[in-house]
Amino acid sequence: MFTGLIREVATVKSFVGSKLTIKSNHKAALGDSIAINGACLTVIEVNHDGFAVELSPESQKLLAIENYKNEVHIEPAMAMGDRFEGHIVQGHVDTIGEIEAIKNNGNSYDIFIKVDKKFIPYIVPKGSITIDGVSLTVNDVADDSFRLTIIPHTMKETLFKNYKKGSRVNVETDMFARYIAHILKHQQTTKNSLTWDEVDAIQSSF
Repeated sequence: MFTGLIREVATVKSFVGSKLTIKSNHKAALGDSIAINGACLTVIEVNHDGFAVELSPESQKLLAIENYKNEVHIEPAMAMGDRFEGHIVQGHVDTIGEIEAIKNNGNSYDIFIKVDKKFIPYIVPKGSITIDGVSLTVNDVADDSFRLTIIPHTMKETLFKNYKKGSRVNVETDMFARYIAHILKHQQTTKNSLTWDEVDAIQSSF
């Protein structure tokens, strides 16, 4: 589990085949889970100046893979006892969004991102969303897009400073919104209420 708070903007040393090699200050251990641009990946190699992870063909197909070069966001998985900040992030990218516009308001930036309409039910106004691993709050939701507002500090300290109209980004919708939508769809399909066994199964997922 992650929180969506970027711990470091690390440097990509190489990306050959399925192996992504990262130079970072973070000292990873073999087998660690690390979110890179929001995607949970496993450390397969530890080097003196960083680590390497493997991206399966399926991962490469589902992610905005063109952003896995130069610099990337990294966040190690939470350890037991860590302070919880941000929001609950699984590191499971749902879809790729496309930035439609970035508006500089002086003391903030409005960012408009377009996604496939089928993901809109999981994006809630004033709810949480993860963009390339960054935990953000949704301001408005339209038929096939949503608006975020970020502060200058976030713009400066993350890769958002490099994004422009047409840039693609990894999007993970809010976990709770996905679960609720799934429950409601299940109820509509079966026309039955949840059983206690199903409630226990859902609770055990958190």
